[in-house]
Amino acid sequence: MSLREKSEANQIMKKEKEEEDDIVCLDASFFMNDNYELTTFTFGSLELQLLCLQSASTDYDLTGQMVWPGCVLLNNYLSQNPHVVQGCSVIELGSGVGVTGILCSRFCREVLLTDHNDEVVKIMKKNIELNTSTGSPDCCAGLAAEKLEWGNADQISQILQKYPTGFDLVLGADIYILTFRFKFR
Repeated sequence: MSLREKSEANQIMKKEKEEEDDIVCLDASFFMNDNYELTTFTFGSLELQLLCLQSASTDYDLTGQMVWPGCVLLNNYLSQNPHVVQGCSVIELGSGVGVTGILCSRFCREVLLTDHNDEVVKIMKKNIELNTSTGSPDCCAGLAAEKLEWGNADQISQILQKYPTGFDLVLGADIYILTFRFKFR
């Protein structure tokens, strides 16, 4: 290689190095909104305080960080009709921050809140702790949280081992179940 070719090769390598230095790498925390606010929810005569976001995340996987309208409708119904869940064992799918499950724990003997996202499960557990630390005797009997990705056989097996008698009721508010229909010819 001639001196000129070496010089050109060095300039190309130097330019590539400068371009690499300009690349900004962001980790997942850059996209995570965890600016939770303590929010009071009133359903009938019951008042709950939970940590949640006030607006939706741009990440579809983190939609459980806030309380959605369907959840509010379900909770209003349950607070007006507590006999529907009175004394039941309940599993809630897609619990998000946990408002429905925490409300149900006022009426049920056992409530398991579930969500598939680790960040959402973390805030759900903080909300359980926040609501069980009040010391109120009418609050939160048998309230727990678990990670559950629908269809994950290992997670389902773990839950069934902890709750071998199963659940009387399955709840879900503002959840979306994607189904495919195939037409065979």
